[in-house]
Amino acid sequence: MSSSEAAFTGPGILLVLDGWGHADASDDNALTLAHTPVLDELVAGPSSTLAQASGEAVGLLPGTVGNSEIGHMVIGAGRPLPYDSLLVQQHIDSGELRDNPRLTALLDTLAAQGGALHLVGLCSDGQIHAHVGHLSELLAAAAARQVPRVWIHAITDGRDVADGTAGTYLAQVAALAETAGTGRIASVVGRGYAMDKAGNLDLTDRAVHLVADGAGVEVDTAAEAVDASERGDEWVSPSTLRDASVRIADGDGLVWFNFRSDRIQQLADRLLDHLAVTGRVVDTLSLAQYDTRADIPALVQRADASGGLADELTAAGVRTVHIAEAEKFEHVTYYINGRDATARDGEEHVRITGDGKPNYITRPRMNLDRVTAAVVEAAARPEVDLVVANLANIDVVGHTGDLAATVTACEATDAAVGRILAAAGDSRRWVLAVGDHGNAERMAKRAPDGTVRPYGGHTTNPVPLVIVPPTADTPTPVLSETATLADVAPTVLHLLGHKPGSAMTGRPLL
Repeated sequence: MSSSEAAFTGPGILLVLDGWGHADASDDNALTLAHTPVLDELVAGPSSTLAQASGEAVGLLPGTVGNSEIGHMVIGAGRPLPYDSLLVQQHIDSGELRDNPRLTALLDTLAAQGGALHLVGLCSDGQIHAHVGHLSELLAAAAARQVPRVWIHAITDGRDVADGTAGTYLAQVAALAETAGTGRIASVVGRGYAMDKAGNLDLTDRAVHLVADGAGVEVDTAAEAVDASERGDEWVSPSTLRDASVRIADGDGLVWFNFRSDRIQQLADRLLDHLAVTGRVVDTLSLAQYDTRADIPALVQRADASGGLADELTAAGVRTVHIAEAEKFEHVTYYINGRDATARDGEEHVRITGDGKPNYITRPRMNLDRVTAAVVEAAARPEVDLVVANLANIDVVGHTGDLAATVTACEATDAAVGRILAAAGDSRRWVLAVGDHGNAERMAKRAPDGTVRPYGGHTTNPVPLVIVPPTADTPTPVLSETATLADVAPTVLHLLGHKPGSAMTGRPLL
């Protein structure tokens, strides 16, 4: 080990700046529009590189945007992980999904007993939580097995894709059903209700009663429900198609077609609880594996994420503190630890919460001050070897599509990083700062109808990865020009004085 490398062996901070992507300056790039002197200096220095955070580099389909879930999992795993969307597509391409024994058994039972199949999921092609194309395979399977009635409970997006596009996607759903020869939209609801994960059960229960009981605003068409929304696609009011009048009946079947668990599991648990309380027995499947209280068999199993950073740090007896506010807490615990929410020996979890329901446009700072204070406090503790933290603002506020609010969020994050770097210097800690995916560097996008609209979704752009030495007189490292998120865990282990784990295919960037 060289003297430069030796100087780096010691305690540190792994700082994930959520949604921190890289792109040239433009009039829709919130990061370059913002005044961010700290971040600008970091990315301009020799201890900076760009890391691939999307597509095949992290285990996604080619050209697929990155996301927080796969980003944190790959950061923690030290290797690309076949993401659930990729695994689902592989099962579709091979024919395994249509012939899955669990699916065919459910469909055959419904056909024999005259039951209805209910398909519930996000209807867009954002590839973060779902892909509307997967619905086509489920419809085709139901038609082939002659299920008498197939009802689609559509969740509109407006976050992973441009707002104002829900009508286009719902028209695509109708076309898929026509091609398959089965299926009709029974209800429409925005993801703000159906995919809440902040514990707003009143919102979730409105979606529950819509899907289970047909309780919602009556509309003649799905497009009418979308057009009536004054808050965009994300907040389409729970609406039921007047000529459908659908409710889930005893003996029906239910398939969830989101492939990502975290934003749908609250609805899934509440809906199944409601059906049980009201005496309805419904066979339920999920397209991919969910982390629900209820036992929902999955059609596609997830990849093994063990053997990553958490396992290596636990084996080495390294003491860590993981910090994030509620919106991203699972990402620095459950996801970065290989889908394991349990605090390991020597691992402390700090979940920052705020007062009241968040409004990201009017409060783009969110709880950043509290998160930063917790990071500074943990960095000052000599017994803590590694602080792992997520600063959520750039991504969470970016998802609103509000450019001005996102610029403010970027500036607040810049100031927070400055405070954290100062604290790291005081405690002689190195800092590895990295984005998990792009977002705020592209705040407009051309919609399917050709118009350019505000965009709050993720991107395929690379993300900055920067290492800050523990002291001003420490030799400045030069990083490899090629990197991916899979290189983060090996680099962190190297900086802590440990070798990369045997399961890791990434390599230290020093």
